[in-house]
Amino acid sequence: MNRKGKTRLNKNGQALVEYVLIIALVSVVIIGLVDFLGGYIKDAVTRTSCSLVDEEYVAGKNPGEGTCKEK
Repeated sequence: MNRKGKTRLNKNGQALVEYVLIIALVSVVIIGLVDFLGGYIKDAVTRTSCSLVDEEYVAGKNPGEGTCKEK
């Protein structure tokens, strides 16, 4: 393999590593956001499901602890 071929191979590998690092960074950010906002998201889903089954939503002390109660 000549010198030019090795340079081309290294650039392709470098691009792949950069894509993997970008995907890893985006994944960490998304996991952090879901962890931070998870309780609020859970409350929104619970509130919606309470209205669908004609029950009253009761908020909990912390985000994510809300429940449904019969009217």
